[in-house]
Amino acid sequence: MDEEEPGAASLASPLIREPNRGWCKRYEVVPEVKKQLWLAGPLVTVSLLWYSLQLISLMFVGHLGELSLSGASMATSFGSVTGFSLLMGLACALDTFCGQSFGAQQYHMLGVHMQRAMFILLLVSIPLAVIWANTRQILVAVGQNESIAEAAGTYARYMIPSLFAYGILQCLMKFLQTQTIVFPMMISAAITTVCHVFVCWVLIFKSGLGFKGAAVAMSISYWLSVLQLALYVKFSPACTKTWTGFSKEAFHDVLKFLKLAIPSAVMVCLEMWSFELMVLLSGLLPDPELETSVLSISLNTAATVWMIPFGLSCAISTRVSNELGAGNPEAARLAVYVVLGMTVLVGATVGTVLVSIRNVWGYAYSDNIQVVRYVAVMLPIVAASNFLDGLQCVLSGNARGCGWQKIGAFVNLGSYYLIGIPCGVLLAFVLHVGGKGLWLGIICALVVQVVCLLLITLRTDWDQEANKASNRVHDSTVPAEMVS
Repeated sequence: MDEEEPGAASLASPLIREPNRGWCKRYEVVPEVKKQLWLAGPLVTVSLLWYSLQLISLMFVGHLGELSLSGASMATSFGSVTGFSLLMGLACALDTFCGQSFGAQQYHMLGVHMQRAMFILLLVSIPLAVIWANTRQILVAVGQNESIAEAAGTYARYMIPSLFAYGILQCLMKFLQTQTIVFPMMISAAITTVCHVFVCWVLIFKSGLGFKGAAVAMSISYWLSVLQLALYVKFSPACTKTWTGFSKEAFHDVLKFLKLAIPSAVMVCLEMWSFELMVLLSGLLPDPELETSVLSISLNTAATVWMIPFGLSCAISTRVSNELGAGNPEAARLAVYVVLGMTVLVGATVGTVLVSIRNVWGYAYSDNIQVVRYVAVMLPIVAASNFLDGLQCVLSGNARGCGWQKIGAFVNLGSYYLIGIPCGVLLAFVLHVGGKGLWLGIICALVVQVVCLLLITLRTDWDQEANKASNRVHDSTVPAEMVS
C-alpha cells in the first residue's frame, strides 16, 4: 500500500472522520484545562466589562437625583427583560452552527451563519424597539409610579439605537468565540469601557442631556464595539477563511436557524426572567423597601460572580461544538468532565469568599445596619445558589455546543416555573420566610435544573452526537465558491 502523501489527512473530509477511540492517549486533562482557561479567562473579562457598562451609566445617573436613578434603573431592567436577553438567546444558536462548522473545517460557513443571525436579530429588534418606545405606557399599565415610569420611558427611547447594535455585537462575538479568537474581544471591550466613562461624563454633565445622556452613551459604546470587531473581522488574517464577504446564502435556511435560535432564546429568557420576577415579588412582602433593597444587592452580587462560570460556559460550548464538528466525540466528552471539575473548584472558592465577607459586604451598599445584617444572612444562600448556578451554566454551555437547546428550554421551564417560583412563593408568602424564601425557591429550581442536565449529559452517546453534528454541518453547507 502506497504511503499517504503529506497533507492528505488535512484534505480528508472531517464530516466523515472516524471517531478517535484512543482519546485517553491523545487528550489529557492538563492540556484540556489549559485550553479552557485560555478561552474562559478572556471571556470572563469580556463579560465583566460589558456588565460594567450599565453600572457605570447608573453610577453617573445616581449623581443627578433619586428620580433619575430610579427611572434609569427601571428602564435598564425593562430593557434587559424585553430586549437584550431575547437577542442574546437568539444569538446562542451560533454556538452550535458556527462551532460545529469550524470544527468540521467548513470555514466559509461561519460567515454565512453570522450574516443569517444578524439578519434575523435585526428583524426581531424592530418590534422590540416599538415595545421600548412605549415603555412608559406599559409600566403605568402594570401599576408603576407615573413619575418613575415617565423617566424610564424617556431613558428607554434614547436606548433604542443600542438594541440594534447589541444584536449585531452578539453575532460578531459568537463568530469570533467559536474560532477561539477571544483576546481581540477582550481588548475591544476594554477600549469601549474606558471610552464609556468619558462619553458618559460628557453627555450627562456637559451636553445638557442629563440622565438621557447615559442612554445615548450606551448606544454609542455598543456601536463603537461593533465597529471595532467588524473591522477586525474584515481585515484580520485570522478571519480570512471564515469571512469571505457578504452572501445571498445568508437569506436561505432561515427556518432551520430558527429551529435552534427560538429554543435558545427561550432557554436563556426563562432563567433570566425568573430572577427579575423574584425582585418584583419582593415588593409585595412586608417591609418591601428592605426586602427589595437586600434582594437587589444579593442579585447584583450573584450576577457579578456569575461571570466566572459564564466564561467557562462559553468555553465549553466552543470546545464541545468544535470537537463534535471535527468528529472527535471522546475529546468532547473529556472537555465536559474537565469543565465540571473546574466549576466545582471555582464554585467552592467563590462560595468560601462570599461566606467570609458576609458581615461586611452590606456596607458596600448601605449604612443601614438592618440592611447589613440582612445581607449577612443572605450571602450564604447566595453562595449556595452560585455553586449550583455555575454547574447549570456549564451544563447549559454543553447543551448549546451539542445543539440541545430545545431540551434545555423544557428543563428551564419545568425547573423555574413549575418548581422554583411556586416554591419561592410558598416559602415567602405562605410560610412567611420572606425574601430568603424567594431565593430558596430559586435554589430549588437550580437543583432540579442541574440534576436534569447532569443526567442527560452522563447518559449522552457522544458518537451519536458527533454523527448529528456531521449531519447538521453537511445539511447547512454551501459550496465555498457560492459564498460571495
